Amino acid sequence: MPRSILASFANRLDLPDLRLSPDEKLTPARLRIELLSGLTVALALVPEAVAFAFVAGVHPLVGLYAAFLVGLVTALIGGRPGMISGATGALAVVMVALVAEHGVEYLFATVVLMGILQVIAGVMRWGKFIRLVPHPVMLGFVNGLAIVIFLAQMTQFKVPGSAEASGHGTAGGEWLSGAPLWTMLALVAATMAIIWVMPRITRAIPAPLAGIGIVAVVVIAFGLDVPRVGDMASIEGGLPAFHIPTVPMTWETFEIILPYAVILAAIGLIESLLTLNLVGEMTGKRGGASQECVAQGAANVLTGFFGGMGGCAMIGQSMINVKSGGRTRVAAVAAALFLLSFILFAAPLIEQIPLAALVGVMFMVVIGTFAWNSIRILAKVPLTDAFVIVLVTVVTVYSDLAVAVVVGVIVSALAYAWNNARRIHAKSYLTPEGAKVYQVQGPLFFGSSDGFAEMFDVAADPARVIVDFADSRVVDQSALQAIEAVAAKYEAAGKRIQLRHLSRDCHRLLTKAGHLVVDSEDDPDYALAVNYDVRTGILGGH
Repeated sequence: MPRSILASFANRLDLPDLRLSPDEKLTPARLRIELLSGLTVALALVPEAVAFAFVAGVHPLVGLYAAFLVGLVTALIGGRPGMISGATGALAVVMVALVAEHGVEYLFATVVLMGILQVIAGVMRWGKFIRLVPHPVMLGFVNGLAIVIFLAQMTQFKVPGSAEASGHGTAGGEWLSGAPLWTMLALVAATMAIIWVMPRITRAIPAPLAGIGIVAVVVIAFGLDVPRVGDMASIEGGLPAFHIPTVPMTWETFEIILPYAVILAAIGLIESLLTLNLVGEMTGKRGGASQECVAQGAANVLTGFFGGMGGCAMIGQSMINVKSGGRTRVAAVAAALFLLSFILFAAPLIEQIPLAALVGVMFMVVIGTFAWNSIRILAKVPLTDAFVIVLVTVVTVYSDLAVAVVVGVIVSALAYAWNNARRIHAKSYLTPEGAKVYQVQGPLFFGSSDGFAEMFDVAADPARVIVDFADSRVVDQSALQAIEAVAAKYEAAGKRIQLRHLSRDCHRLLTKAGHLVVDSEDDPDYALAVNYDVRTGILGGH
């Protein structure tokens, strides 16, 4: 493929600069850090993938295959090195209804369609709209997911085998009690303490990996009776095999899977792009939003054809990777390959790892992910921003991420519109020639159009009125209608109104709508028009 075509395609997807900084060059020391970080992430992926498979109502290997395939593809071509993707709870809770009603084959077909929709979103560069998510929504997203990750770990405090029967997290199953519970809590605390202390001793080994390893050795050596990975389910299996979903190729099938595919694609992209922004802030690198959309889509299409449940970015595992030192694609690729090796060769060993060690790692992720400063700033930021932070957090916990982000963006947008609507006002004065000038200040749009109309005193004004927009901007059709309505009132009173200092984009809006008759020619070297008379009757029929 010619270089020009490659460059054009890269520009089309808004690809970031993925060159490594000096401290990220793949030296032997850096490679060791990346591989160990990948191993830590792979160990943390196992119980998550199995648990989410149970939530979705599918076999554990369906979740593990998804974690491997989605993780591998996004590691290779994703928009942000350092991100980890796999099977997630946000998607699993949507899948469960589809699987219960139509079976797992329909799930595979849905995942394929979901991936296609995500690829389309990437090619169309819709990923850039993630920039519209305000910072308060990001804080709410982070806090909500931290709470969700914490609540997801509660399943591990249940008697093995009882939680899966309930099908949903902590909603059912028998809780541990007595000595098993206290032992579990002690091991969780020990893991967290090791992770906290380890960086102060040495950074040769990622602290989460050290925590898992030390606690696992203690449990195995002393034969402690605590829940282990193998108590959840066997993770042993073979290579994922190519499999075309066995569903009828009919319009009825399409009608069944399309709504689920749209919801899954939206949730997957929102969670992935928000995680991309978060990882980018932590690593100081810009991520390619559209590239990430394409990567997620390609990964899900492949996963659907290889018996996986689909997935998206995982904020918990991404935080583990970043905190363990993973900065390049090597760590994420290693995590996926380690996970596959667990399935193929090391299942008996991995199944002996105590769940308490993995819970301890995730609890440290929760502590590191939650934006604790957001609690402190709630009383200092505007009331609307504080409300949005709390709202998005609550909706993320009790509903799902996509709904929370959409609600947060809508509330933020309405608050912004209201605040701008209140800014519209005008200063007025009389010229030596007897004309009255209104100097409009603040944007004129749908929210401020009523306030704009109330600024004028048609009955008391002189025969010539000038409206100066030097400190304002005409934004939308509602603004055009407001200007025409005011002009109609002056015309009915036998008075003349002129517009002054319209910017070129405002001028184009008004001219296109047919509202203006130009009194003097524009200076092509400036973005300001001079004076315009308003011609009424275009929209309002006057």
